[in-house]
Amino acid sequence: MFHNDPVIALLRDLVAIDSVNPMLVPGARGETDIARRLADELRAYGLAVEISEAAPGRPNVVGVLEGRQHGRSLILCGHTDTVGVAGMPHPFEPEIRDGKLFGRGSQDMKGGVAAMVGAARRIAESGGLDRGRLVIAAVADEEHSSLGADALVKSWRADAAVVTEPTSLDVAVAHKGFQWIAVETRGRAAHGSRPRDGRDAIMRMGRVLSRLEHLERKLRDGSNHALLGTGSLHASIIEGGEELSSYPARASLQFERRTLPGETADVGLTEVVAILDQLRREDPEFEADAELVFGRDAYEIDPSSSLPEALIQSASGAGCSAKRVGMTFWTDAAILGAAGIPTVLFGPGGAGLHSIEEYVFVEDVCRCRDALVNLARAFT
Repeated sequence: MFHNDPVIALLRDLVAIDSVNPMLVPGARGETDIARRLADELRAYGLAVEISEAAPGRPNVVGVLEGRQHGRSLILCGHTDTVGVAGMPHPFEPEIRDGKLFGRGSQDMKGGVAAMVGAARRIAESGGLDRGRLVIAAVADEEHSSLGADALVKSWRADAAVVTEPTSLDVAVAHKGFQWIAVETRGRAAHGSRPRDGRDAIMRMGRVLSRLEHLERKLRDGSNHALLGTGSLHASIIEGGEELSSYPARASLQFERRTLPGETADVGLTEVVAILDQLRREDPEFEADAELVFGRDAYEIDPSSSLPEALIQSASGAGCSAKRVGMTFWTDAAILGAAGIPTVLFGPGGAGLHSIEEYVFVEDVCRCRDALVNLARAFT
């Protein structure tokens, strides 16, 4: 039944298009081909389509369906880029087995993109909107720096938005943020046989790691968000040393701090700077510094917003038993929300995000589409 739905045919086409983010895999194709395919699809339904570059060769596609009367506006937003495909035997050959469609990007997040475009198609082919405006936004680069969403909110506003990231057809009203922090410890190079001359930068980094591990335990035992749990951190990349018979002059660490709504944009840097200051007090020869490399804030919709309940009701009408949830991963919803657009997440379920076997549930894609149709008609 669901396998023959037009939205699944579109999803097959999208998965078959290589849209690996070139910032993650140098030389990858990026979003140009998939943007062209989506623009053609939206034009075929009568939407006004705009293609604009968030950066050279990194296009956003926006399609607009205007209602017959003035009303509220709703954005349906999803990203078109994917992570790489190393280890996947057939990443761009979509295959349906046991109610699941396999292929790179099927769940993250071409299933959601197909659902939102399919919603526009169903509305357009059934007489359009009585009022308001529906905006379909397919944006670039979410898997790296979210250049697409940043560019989108500079030109487009709406009364509400749904980002169709995978939520297993629940309504996500909050998600965590992240901060990437780099730490460097400095020693003094010397021959390995001359301990009085050398200072070991790697050993000094060990002190930093010990304190960070203690901080991580404190975070796990600290403030608990009702939907998101606690903040956390982990050491991601560590480098240092040149050869076995030398004292290392430098060691570097990159770690990630996952944040909760309400935490500051530099909380991770503040925490590690305090650690380094304490280590200097304990050892005047300790040398280190830290910098915030990149970060994105956590997100939570205003509790007074009517959007989550409206979407829960719309999902119910499509056969979904949606509930309010939080997501541990970061999404473009934070960018739309920071621009003053109340935003939730709602998308199909599946498994294998960023792994060598990724799939989305076919039925979920169809039900997601139907729920978005109901919301667009009710909200606008």
